[in-house]
Amino acid sequence: MKVKLIVEGGAMKPGPAVAQQLGPLGINLGKVISDVNTATIGFKGMDVPVEINVDAKTKSYTIKVFSPSVATLIKKELALEKGSGNAGSVKVGNIALEQIIGIAKTKMPDLLAKDLKSAVKLVVGTCVSLGVLVDNKPAADIEEDIDSGKYNKEISEEITTVSESKKNELQQHYAQVKAAQDKAAKAAEEAKAAEEAAKATALAAAPAAGAVVPGAPGAPVTPAATPAAAKKEEKPAAKKK
Repeated sequence: MKVKLIVEGGAMKPGPAVAQQLGPLGINLGKVISDVNTATIGFKGMDVPVEINVDAKTKSYTIKVFSPSVATLIKKELALEKGSGNAGSVKVGNIALEQIIGIAKTKMPDLLAKDLKSAVKLVVGTCVSLGVLVDNKPAADIEEDIDSGKYNKEISEEITTVSESKKNELQQHYAQVKAAQDKAAKAAEEAKAAEEAAKATALAAAPAAGAVVPGAPGAPVTPAATPAAAKKEEKPAAKKK
């Protein structure tokens, strides 16, 4: 029987989900967890797909470790906890093409790619959805550059090492991008707050619903308010006999 799990590399722990799937098989759960952690220690800090194949008769098992997802590997490279919630306008990092090539080589056995160039494009496509820049440019633009042959040399030579000068350049460029994003976000928040304040002020200044303001159009006129009514109310003083 095959049991498929997603575990944290080198840090699998017992829990309801694990016990529910492995417990009924009659194998030593503590030993399985220890063996999985040993097998996945190289992916420490990442979510790793694992397949445990258990022989129901002998209670023996084998562990097969798959490489983490492309998104997980990209986030690992950039020390990101998560991708962008608005990938079209908010960027969360800036990765080098050499790092992309490294990830593509790692994932080649799992990707539906005919060659490394196709695998690189698939990894870049994941950068698009995560909101990650590639070589200081939107990832979608890099896909076009790959099609045009701009990176043929790097891909054919499988260059995966990033120079320190390029690392610094990428970091500086992203710092500028992030500063601009933060400034725009702050301006948007301030504009929204000002709009809400203006609405609140207008609401407070408006008359209460149903209230009648004297003299306003449509307000009822009392008899005492007219000259004729005032004359009627005046009575001549009685004459002394």
